Order: sequence, then structure tokens, then C-alpha cells
Amino acid sequence: MRVAITGATGFVGPRLVAQLQARGDEILVLTRNVERTRRVFPAATFPKVNIAAYKPTESGDWQGLIAGYDGVVNLAGAAIAQERWTEARKREIMDSRKLGTAKIVEAILAANPKPKVLVNSSAIGYYGTSETAAFDEASPPGGDFLAAVCREWEAQAQKVTGPRLAIVRTGIVLGKEGGALAKMIPAFQLFAGGPIGSGRQWFSWIHRDDLVALIIRALDDAQFQGIFNAVAPNPVRMGEFCKTLGAVMNRPSWMPVPEFVPQLLLGEGAKVVTEGQQVFPKRTLALGFEYQYPTLKPALTQIFSSR
Repeated sequence: MRVAITGATGFVGPRLVAQLQARGDEILVLTRNVERTRRVFPAATFPKVNIAAYKPTESGDWQGLIAGYDGVVNLAGAAIAQERWTEARKREIMDSRKLGTAKIVEAILAANPKPKVLVNSSAIGYYGTSETAAFDEASPPGGDFLAAVCREWEAQAQKVTGPRLAIVRTGIVLGKEGGALAKMIPAFQLFAGGPIGSGRQWFSWIHRDDLVALIIRALDDAQFQGIFNAVAPNPVRMGEFCKTLGAVMNRPSWMPVPEFVPQLLLGEGAKVVTEGQQVFPKRTLALGFEYQYPTLKPALTQIFSSR
């Protein structure tokens, strides 16, 4: 295939690009920072990767580059839990997804020939948070800010006509080099790890390799149309996650992080780590997707055994 990707330099993108290249695909990486992206994907190692500059929230010549590509994977979006949620930051979180997706769809609609498939990222934040409810792809949206972001994000993707659309609602992605796990590892290494807040909040997770495999399946398989939850089929509560992480790292999980700490750092955004949701991949499983890491301990064991 020929695949165009946004957000390729984030936590998931490099692994996706490497997997696509390994099977012989040609990749177009659309990026805001060409020089940085060339360092991530050096030509000697990634000979099938083409790099082009784009402004994700603006129309421009970059949109014409999508014509002739078989698929588009839209992973771009401002980080959710790295900065305090000021009103300006919330606008950036919303616009990077809403406007960014709108411009990708605009490019697809103008393309000749059009891509055959758009795989658009979303998040399980769509469902809101709950300690008691269980959610699958048919569940209604929540009423908080992240749910509003996901609704707008998906609404823009659903304006595409022609290509097949697969929307991937992603949970907490596990890998050692980034994401939530990378933020937790240092405390455990110092024997000071433990659950954040009550420990009762649900932690719906997915191994990064399974997420990449699911995105590739969505590119390839015409049955993957509509909404799919990208979470492992066995969510856990935060307390169990930290206990398992400690066991895999041979460290205790005994020092809870008081809820006020992330609230001081992130403000309203603290709910990303202090609240959660129990999400199941009902449609993903129904189409026969096989998880390499369906349960937590083997997933963490693999992550900490890899280089």
C-alpha cells in the first residue's frame, strides 16, 4: 500500500511506520517539523518513507499530496496530560483534533484518485468516566470536556465520503518509551510507586504493539468500518495495575499518590489519571482481531524484557 500518516513522530507513529515499511509499504509522513522528523526517520533506515511539511489546522498545498495514496492514518493531536488545562490549552486540544481532522477530510475529498480508507484516531474519553459502568462501542458519549473533544473529532472524520472510515477509540497505550507508563516507571524504580488517587478508577489499556496491529488491520480489512475500541479485553483498576507493575519491576506498590498532586499539576486535566472507565472492545473482537497481549502481566513483562 501507499499510506499517508499524520502524528507519525508521537509515541505510536514510529512503530507503525516501521511495521508498514517492513511489509513493503510506501509511507508519506505529514509533519509540522521536517528536520525533527528526518531525525526520527533517517533515509538510510527508512528508505520507503517520504516526509512533507504541513500545517494541520490550515488548508494548503500539502493537501494535494494525499492524492494517489491508498490509505490515510490520522494520529495527530495535542497531548492531553502534559500541561495544566488552561482555557488556551483546552482550545489547543480541541482544535488540534477537530480542525486537524477537518483538513485531512478536506484533502481526501479533493483528491483524485481518493484514498480507499481513512483510519482516524479517537479515544475512550468519548464515554466519560465511571467507577461502575461498563462501556463498548455502542455506549453513548459522556458529558465532560474530553467526551466533547472526541465527539467533535469523530464528527469531522464522519464527513468523509468515498473512502471507508474506521475510527479507533484508543485507551491508555503501554510502552516503555512514552505514554502513561513512562511517567510511572521512575517512581517505582525509586521504591516510591503506587496508585494515583483512590486506586479504584478503571484502567483500560492496550499494548502498543496490539494498537499498531489493529491500525494495520483497519487499513487492510474492508470489514473494519465504523467505531472500534482499541483496548485490551481485560481492563483493570488502577490499584491492580500498579500492583502488577510493581511485581514485574520487582518493586513494591505501596505509596499512593494523593489526588491533589495531579490536580495541582494539571487542574481539570487531572481527571485523565484520577478517573477512568471500564471499556471493552466488543466490535474489535467480533471481527476476529487477536490480541497478542490480552492480559496485563504478560504485556508488562514483554515491555520490560524488550530493549
